[in-house]
Amino acid sequence: MGKTVAEKILSAHCGKDLYAGDFAVCNVDFTFGQDGTSSIIIDRVKELGLKELKAKFCMVIDHSAPSPSEGVSRVHKKMRDFAREFKVSIFDIGCGVCHQVIPESAQVLPGSLVLGADSHTCTYGALGAFATGVGSTDLAIALATGKNWFKVPKTIRIVVKGRVPKGIYPKDIALNIITRIKSNGATYKAVEFSGSVIDAMDMDGRFTISNMVVEMGAKAGFMPADKTTIKWLKDKGANPLKIKPVIADADARYEDVLTFDVSNMQPQVSVPHSVDSAKPACALENIKINEAFLGTCTNGRLQDLRVAVKILKGRKVASDVRLIIAPSSRAILLEALKLGFIDILVKAGAAIVAPGCGPCVGTHNGIPADSEVVISSANRNFKGRMGNPKAFIYLASPATVAASAVKGFISDPREFL
Repeated sequence: MGKTVAEKILSAHCGKDLYAGDFAVCNVDFTFGQDGTSSIIIDRVKELGLKELKAKFCMVIDHSAPSPSEGVSRVHKKMRDFAREFKVSIFDIGCGVCHQVIPESAQVLPGSLVLGADSHTCTYGALGAFATGVGSTDLAIALATGKNWFKVPKTIRIVVKGRVPKGIYPKDIALNIITRIKSNGATYKAVEFSGSVIDAMDMDGRFTISNMVVEMGAKAGFMPADKTTIKWLKDKGANPLKIKPVIADADARYEDVLTFDVSNMQPQVSVPHSVDSAKPACALENIKINEAFLGTCTNGRLQDLRVAVKILKGRKVASDVRLIIAPSSRAILLEALKLGFIDILVKAGAAIVAPGCGPCVGTHNGIPADSEVVISSANRNFKGRMGNPKAFIYLASPATVAASAVKGFISDPREFL
């Protein structure tokens, strides 16, 4: 019987044939924590009395970077001290978001098995890796043993086809799919993406969609590990001999196969307080905004900044709107500077903050006030997500965020394109 990508990767890391529903203990290739989760990882490692780590591990300071408080500074120091003691790498303040800087470092390859103490670890599925988020204690157990246990997930295949209309971006596609499947529609499943739209998509777009599979409940999501993937990894310095794509068998068994035709899709906006609530942007154009946020592990990449620049060049952010932009890595910020993007964005009225998570997680850099409305390119709009449960968060593509920042109301970006 043929295997899905998830079945193949977990089988390879267990040393025996596995199929959906099987339980197994698998060797782990790569692990990481960020400044919201690493403190507990460190505590557990110390409690276990470990003198060395059995799995490759790194830490990223991204959720509150630079530190906004004395308490956070203590956590950051704790991480730096641990990195020196155990001789593990740490991406310190200004490096960027874990889900961007780790892929940029070429440490995750197709077929890798990755555990991250962060729910959006599924982002690495854009590279054809089995990557999933776990709790800090589970992560520490992987560091102690080099292994962890897994239940092999069933797989849903999603085919995305059609001619992509003007104003439609990967974020719109992701929000539309999640709204149709719902937040629990793929719980503990793997998702394989395919189809002409995916095949033609650049890596920035693939990262965006893979990042959001957890918002439909998925354990992991996989993009095709094709020539686009291979070129991106080679450009980041990966050893070509170690890039070995994992491809599902033609007779692999799927729980379901869903087809999405984007030909008639309109720009999407998810309304508070759930991701699976997307509506056409044009149906929400009477909603005034106070803050617009462009960035995060979902949409802080170069192509996201590029589309915002197209809309904001020669225009100004509405006088009563705060536009906050957080590039997802230092490398992206440097490239945006080189291309003149930052100059255009700042002249338009944007505030550029350090590469990192920015206000997405609600710890600093733009927490909204009571009753304020935010349009964000992030991946979640749950109540309190940005630090204030009395605020209202709408999710959209970078194009819709930029257009809305100019007009002061949620806006369909197509009039600017």
